[in-house]
Amino acid sequence: MTDDSTQHRAVPSGRFARAGAFGRLAGGVAGGMLAEGARRLAQGERPRLGDLILTPGNAARVADRLSHLRGAAMKLGQMISMDAGDLLPPELQTILARLRDQAYRMPPAQLDKVLRVEWGPYWRRKFRHFEAAPMAAASIGQVHRATLPDGRVLAIKVQYPGVRDSIGSDVDNVATLLRVSNLVPPSIDLKPLLEEAKRQLAEEADYIREADRMRVYGAHLAGDPRYVVPSPVPELTTPLVLAMDFVPGQSVETLAEAPQATRDTAMTALIQLVLRELFDFGMMQTDPNFANYRWQAETGRLVLLDFGAARDVPPETAASYRRLIEAGLAHDRDRIREIAVETGFLGEAAVAAHRPAVDRIIAAIDDTMARPGPFDFGDRAFVPVVREETRPMVADRDTWHVPHVETLFVQRKISGTALLCARLKARVDVRGLAAQAIGSAIPSV
Repeated sequence: MTDDSTQHRAVPSGRFARAGAFGRLAGGVAGGMLAEGARRLAQGERPRLGDLILTPGNAARVADRLSHLRGAAMKLGQMISMDAGDLLPPELQTILARLRDQAYRMPPAQLDKVLRVEWGPYWRRKFRHFEAAPMAAASIGQVHRATLPDGRVLAIKVQYPGVRDSIGSDVDNVATLLRVSNLVPPSIDLKPLLEEAKRQLAEEADYIREADRMRVYGAHLAGDPRYVVPSPVPELTTPLVLAMDFVPGQSVETLAEAPQATRDTAMTALIQLVLRELFDFGMMQTDPNFANYRWQAETGRLVLLDFGAARDVPPETAASYRRLIEAGLAHDRDRIREIAVETGFLGEAAVAAHRPAVDRIIAAIDDTMARPGPFDFGDRAFVPVVREETRPMVADRDTWHVPHVETLFVQRKISGTALLCARLKARVDVRGLAAQAIGSAIPSV
């Protein structure tokens, strides 16, 4: 969230306005490249193109412009940031870290214009009170608290104007930024991934669809006191406005100050939820952004928010994870590697070229998971091993591999959940939960 001096900034809503914003970004980056190139040449250096693009000045330009545009451009930046993590150049990490935390709000006049279109000119009469200042501002929309005449308190998510119509061009423009920065090898075919990103983002921008996903998800968890899912309000929901019950809670990261047992219980519930999504619901909320979870300290419940990224899990994807878990429970490292290749988790070329490194990575993770007792997410001893073994594989761009998009979305949720557990230093019986989820006994070691 920005400070009060910059909190309001109108979102470019027309296609030409957004294209112009990207054009100004490209011009600014080019100017920064020329200045940096001249400086390095004067010092006797021969700079590479990628070094000129990813300068601190250009990082600030890109972050600010994408935050201004919001929508698919900002959303993709946030997704890449969570998924790629330490594999990205430091300068690009800076850009994307800023995107996770920075979002401008619509000026009141622009907000009023959106709500007049969606609810009519006298929309304020629907409420006893509508808070003009948003509780949260994110990539696709901002959230306001409102009170109905009967006293019912709602959370109203209002989509930024122009976001839905600009998804295609925004995704293409971000892809161009990735290409020109030399972050993606030319041999990687991004087209299927980009088309899926456009489809996913179009679904996230349809608030009627999200309200339906919210209802279905709530039905799956009905009766389980560990979770709270808001109920949508159909009569106030449109494709660009999502109305739902306001559910109080605090940032899930405040759990870091809670006792160990409390953290362990909460993260056990979250991991069980991911396993149920994969093997029971056949539907997964695939956006693991920490802001999508809230914590109720007084009830011990997890509040689940934002179902725009909820998507069906194909049976074959769930079956792949089931086989991988079975091999992991059996500590069959050769089988783990074989299944990882068969199902697309790993590319054949990468395994062929870096087989010893792959085997050491699998061994490091398996050794850690095999320790008696709950898995300690706070013990990151195996992470440096994995990072060190992964480095030459990342550098070997000829063997880069893009898994199937369905696997990417599921793995994104799993990785993000593990990241939150690590942030909270939770201890969870992961092997026991996984075995229970697939109806398997844990083999004796």
